[in-house]
Amino acid sequence: MRRHLWLLSLLIGFPASAREIPQTVFPAGVGVNIHFVRGHEKDLDLIAAAGFKFIRMDFGWAGIERSKGQYHWDEYDELLGHLDQRGIGAVFILDYSNPLYEPEVTSTNPLTHSLHRTIASPQHEESVAAYAAWAAAAARHFSGRHVIWELWNEPNIDFWSPKPDASQYTAMALAASKAVRKSNPQATLVGPASSGFPWPFLDTFLKSGILEFLDAVSVHPYRDSGRSPETALTDYQRLRALIERYAPPEKKNAIPILSGEWGYSSWQRGVTPEKQADFAVRQQLFNELNGVPLSIWYDWKNDGEDIKENEHNFGTVMPDLQPKPAYTALKTFTQQLAGFAIDHRVSLPNPADFVLACTNASGNTKLVAWTTGETHSVSVPLNAGSRADKGVLGDGVSFSPEQGSGECRFEISSSPRYIQVIGGGGK
Repeated sequence: MRRHLWLLSLLIGFPASAREIPQTVFPAGVGVNIHFVRGHEKDLDLIAAAGFKFIRMDFGWAGIERSKGQYHWDEYDELLGHLDQRGIGAVFILDYSNPLYEPEVTSTNPLTHSLHRTIASPQHEESVAAYAAWAAAAARHFSGRHVIWELWNEPNIDFWSPKPDASQYTAMALAASKAVRKSNPQATLVGPASSGFPWPFLDTFLKSGILEFLDAVSVHPYRDSGRSPETALTDYQRLRALIERYAPPEKKNAIPILSGEWGYSSWQRGVTPEKQADFAVRQQLFNELNGVPLSIWYDWKNDGEDIKENEHNFGTVMPDLQPKPAYTALKTFTQQLAGFAIDHRVSLPNPADFVLACTNASGNTKLVAWTTGETHSVSVPLNAGSRADKGVLGDGVSFSPEQGSGECRFEISSSPRYIQVIGGGGK
């Protein structure tokens, strides 16, 4: 079923509601993970220039509450000021633990997988209450500042210490959610920010009653380099069914899934930089096609120079801010589809071929096309009186599609490309 055009007012600025889930119009839901708070205004300029509308960043508990009940917001006030100037919202991750309330424990480092000493996650009455109080204070202090609050980061793996525990995490999330709703009923709250789709963990979390308080369910749909973004379809379908099973009656079919963190590394055993660029754009398009209104790409910037290190190579730019192909591809995508929303997927014989007809409030149409198969030519049927006007490749280079009787023909590949249509769109 095709989508109806939205009101022009939805295309401008942030949503009118205090709930910050973005509208389904590009690039409103395009986001990127960062690892800084102060001193990176050039990064923010480049992030804005690429068309990103959200950043996602740790909102570190221990750095904010340095003595019990005393909160220091200044760094994040400054960051939000810089984001406001650039029209960018924030996803702040309410993490991690605080040595004021929990002891050191031995846990597995989630990145290196070696044992290390760290602070236990909130699992006792005092620490859970303190986490909830801090989250509520944050939601109150930053009310109206275009923030989405995410409850922890990947608690189903070793970001929860000393080891993952669905019941512990859920108890903390429930306490924090209730406190946030009391403190600021209009706050936008999401969770559990799970790594992948851990079905038993998700079942424990969702059946707890947490959906009464959440605005969306966030997951991190990571998969190995051989599995493209489109392989997330069955996971999304299963998660949506689980959400509907446990959603309160008044929120049935009203709780979206968010792609809170997801990327592909261009390290030597991962994807090529060119394939990373393709996947970065296809992730955004495929998520939107499947009703996922916010997609945070991991990561903004390479964390290092070593091509042999997986964690060094998720970025869209190099450590010195030189663009990788992913940056160019994402910038082309946001510029080509600015103000457009997906109307429908054009029906084609090959299920590996994706051609999406996108429309804007003025009634203009663009096609965006890619394939999960091999590069080949494709014929796209057009509505009567329509013609393909011009095309743009993923790297911004122009091309001319061939015109036929009631159709246009062009090469389709792994890299999304854009075709302006005059007089209507693909059937």
